[in-house]
Amino acid sequence: MKRKIYWILTAFLFVISCREQATDTTQKKIATGVLAKNGVVVTAHPLATQVGIDILKKGGNAFDAAIAVQYALAVVLPKAGNIGGGGFLVYRKSDGETGSLDFREKAPSAANKDMYLDGEGNPISDLSKRGHLAAGVPGTVAGMDETYAKFGSLPFKQLMQPSIDLADQGFLLTEYDASLLNRFQDAFKEVNNGSIYLNKETPFAESDSIYHKDLAKTLSLIRDNRRDGFYKGETALLIEKEMQKGGGIITQEDLANYEATWRAPIEVNFKDGYKIISMPPSSSGGVALAQLMLGSANYDFKAMGLNTAKSIHVMTELQRRVYADRATHLGDMDFYDVPLAMLLDDTYLSERYGTISLDSATSSQEIKAGEVTTIESFETTHFSIVDKEGNAVSVTTTLNSYFGCKVLVEGAGFFLNNEMDDFSVKPGVPNQFGLVGAEANAIQPGKRMLSSMTPTIVEKEGKLFMVVGTPGGSTIITNVYQVILNVVEHGLPIQEAVNAKKIHSQWLPDQIIVEKGINSLTLDTLRTIGHEIREIEQIGRIEAILVREDGMLEGAADITRTGDATAMGY
Repeated sequence: MKRKIYWILTAFLFVISCREQATDTTQKKIATGVLAKNGVVVTAHPLATQVGIDILKKGGNAFDAAIAVQYALAVVLPKAGNIGGGGFLVYRKSDGETGSLDFREKAPSAANKDMYLDGEGNPISDLSKRGHLAAGVPGTVAGMDETYAKFGSLPFKQLMQPSIDLADQGFLLTEYDASLLNRFQDAFKEVNNGSIYLNKETPFAESDSIYHKDLAKTLSLIRDNRRDGFYKGETALLIEKEMQKGGGIITQEDLANYEATWRAPIEVNFKDGYKIISMPPSSSGGVALAQLMLGSANYDFKAMGLNTAKSIHVMTELQRRVYADRATHLGDMDFYDVPLAMLLDDTYLSERYGTISLDSATSSQEIKAGEVTTIESFETTHFSIVDKEGNAVSVTTTLNSYFGCKVLVEGAGFFLNNEMDDFSVKPGVPNQFGLVGAEANAIQPGKRMLSSMTPTIVEKEGKLFMVVGTPGGSTIITNVYQVILNVVEHGLPIQEAVNAKKIHSQWLPDQIIVEKGINSLTLDTLRTIGHEIREIEQIGRIEAILVREDGMLEGAADITRTGDATAMGY
């Protein structure tokens, strides 16, 4: 009887798969990104993209452009672009050299593992998310300074001036900018104990002019003093005063002691000559992406079809196992001995993936990490840059939540992060994005909290092929993974790969999150084999660049999802 049911189900899946593929291959006109010969910049805001292109046109390299873009985003995208947060950079030089820079925030020296728990050991609601105590020591300015010291070519002041001008002289809000500022008006007042300059009696509207005068002064200090303009002197004093005012614990000493760290990237080979180059811990992104790609090498996704029940089922089963490993084994490598070799070992992965069934879902309760309900929206931001020499930079930065902890540093004009929530506030208790952690990611003074950011570069047969990344919290890893599969396995042009609907699963909660618009027959089939489905409006917002066979660069900004992502080239 069981065998009969199995063959009936298999036949049903085959019929549905054929119907799905017939539907999915009825393509509209193929979308094409921005084509250019000499350089491409893709960011989350048109003004920041323009700043990057201008730097490239003036003879700057991809690293120069990245620095200018990062500071421009701090002005025009205050909800995520930042100097009060941190992030990661992955690079590939034109000569093939690769590397990564970790400028993730750190826990202040006065932090401790129980700082967000009550007397009974239970997490205190929102304490790690809102207000001064939620902030980690910012890393963005140190990261940009390290990047410039190693790779900068144009004068540093020339890279800083565009952002200073934007902040001081003002710019016009987009509809998206205005809607976000309006959405958080009450939160700004509540957390800052009164109105700040971004509070307005009448709602912000598209094309309103906005000025960030205090931020312009802070950026000018960085222009004139590099990292010391932020981590010492006037700005450091303002941050410490802000902390004292609101019960935070970051000190001037914490700021002065902050250092960004160069690390060897995670690199793994995929079939047909591809190499994936991504971020190591304190980001979980590179390890998780590598595990997903190595697992995917055992399946014929092209034959399964794009976003069919078969391909979604296999991706989900791989993702659940990877996120179970993430929860147990990953943390700041400077504090915890992350078993990288084990996690990427062929034998280990074969055992992990060997329990995947093609005709039934695996309960997450049955998936445990190997021995040794919330989705973040788009508070993170990513940008991808390739210059005329072929240098490539992939950068993802964040404040964590929209506008971080909502604290605006008085007199300095920027928001602080709420990255302390990305630690395991209590092992086994999920953070605001539903991610569970263990002792590897417990709070310790000076430690970097685990991240899902996944700035990535892909080679093909030893040459630059793709630069890719996205915001999206816990969905970042799976979004980057699917875009790579969409290109290298499903054969989609890069813009179509970015536009395609995405799915996400992360061990816990035990469900597949899918973007609305995926074939309803597909979802019904997935439910039939045991998956719980939850539909949401959108997942991620990819910014990618592809090197085409003719040598042209194609920039793909995700314009199909909410936001102001923009690609430009020359």
